[in-house]
Amino acid sequence: MKLRDALGRCPTELLIGGEWRPASDGRRIDVHDPATTEPLASVASAAENDAVDAVSAAARALPGWAATPARERSAVLRRAYELMTERAEYFATLITAENGKALADARAEVAYAAEFFRWYSEEAVRLAGTVQHAPAGGYRILVDRAPIGVAVLITPWNYPAAMATRKIGPALAAGCSVVLKPASDTPLTALATGALLAEAGAPAGVVNVLPADRSGAVVTAMLDQPAVRKLSFTGSTEVGRRLLHGAADRVLSTSMELGGNAPFLVLADADLDDAVRGAMLAKMRNGGEACTAANRFYVHESVAEEFASRLAEAMGALRMGPGLDEGTEVGPLVNAAARAKVDELVRDAVDRGARVRTGGRIPDRAGHYYPPTVLDRVAPDSALLSEEIFGPVAPVVGFRDESEAVRLANATEYGLVSYLYTRDLRRGLALAGELESGMVGLNRGLVSDPAAPFGGVKQSGLGREGGHEGVLEYTETKYIATGW
Repeated sequence: MKLRDALGRCPTELLIGGEWRPASDGRRIDVHDPATTEPLASVASAAENDAVDAVSAAARALPGWAATPARERSAVLRRAYELMTERAEYFATLITAENGKALADARAEVAYAAEFFRWYSEEAVRLAGTVQHAPAGGYRILVDRAPIGVAVLITPWNYPAAMATRKIGPALAAGCSVVLKPASDTPLTALATGALLAEAGAPAGVVNVLPADRSGAVVTAMLDQPAVRKLSFTGSTEVGRRLLHGAADRVLSTSMELGGNAPFLVLADADLDDAVRGAMLAKMRNGGEACTAANRFYVHESVAEEFASRLAEAMGALRMGPGLDEGTEVGPLVNAAARAKVDELVRDAVDRGARVRTGGRIPDRAGHYYPPTVLDRVAPDSALLSEEIFGPVAPVVGFRDESEAVRLANATEYGLVSYLYTRDLRRGLALAGELESGMVGLNRGLVSDPAAPFGGVKQSGLGREGGHEGVLEYTETKYIATGW
């Protein structure tokens, strides 16, 4: 689809109570193309009173939506899946235009995002309670699930469609109404998703979308409203901590999908062809701008040189260019600050003795580009081993034995996902149990699946998204003691 056509179809105002309206103070956000730094569109930027209005609209819509039969809620989500699938090119074009990722990555994201609507259309009719005899006798224990209430959903820029549908899908399936606050870098995809859900049959006020560049003030205004009972956030651990402080004052239920620092372990017996393929997927999916991206490659010293060489060859062969060009495999990073951080991490590692196997320099061209980069001989105190890179950079570190590999992998405050390659399944499963992360890719470079519980441990977050666990995050457990 042509970019001009996609932009012409996309709403640019706030979605509140089923109506598209400008910000109350007229403020707007300019959305830029990361490939050229040129402006793409201008969207309304919500003020605090707009946030209050959105929560009020969601609160008014909540009783009717919660009382809607599960089969009807399911039908809305199923229709949303069908519409997003039919309009995959439209959504992929918007994603690439505002985010910068390669069109192939954007298409994959749309398919992934739509799948959350399909999965939760099925989960909507499977929110079963339980009944049992009390062990002491004399009565029965009934356990039911009720919608938790109005949910505030805050999503990041790196997956503007999938992070929205991963939250909206289970919330609507459970009977909740929502206010979505997308990242100010990528509001277009969220606004298009809001329009799609309205077309799919979501009643006015059930889904509200509020782009805002005054994020702190707008989110605080929402969390201060008594109607809000749920906060779901995907983003940095630093911001997540601040939101948890604010949620504590209201004793809000929170789901937090925060930062990552994923280790990628390659044991001596690993199939290196398979390991490199997995590394390319784990590192370069979304251009490395993913919380699940492999951040640190720990490779047994007997195969470290060969692995680094093969990985450098594969990454160096990727074609870098504007995301909307069909042949592009690596697009630009989302903004100038993101590129500056990646470059700073690489330069720090090189200053400490790392060897650049490919990439490693900002190219002389317009746009926020950084080339796929592989480093080896990386010093242990290099910042890129302790900080989330969020870019196309792979540092390779050798290890002597498995205990050292596990120690290095776990030596972080984060614990979202780990990757492990070995031909020995028994050994792999044993080591997977020792890795301190909420998810493990064992001989797989991809773990994300709408049917699986996604989430981390330690400073990587609270709760789970996806799977049956994801919809339970938007429910309250009600226990009824009775007898008959």
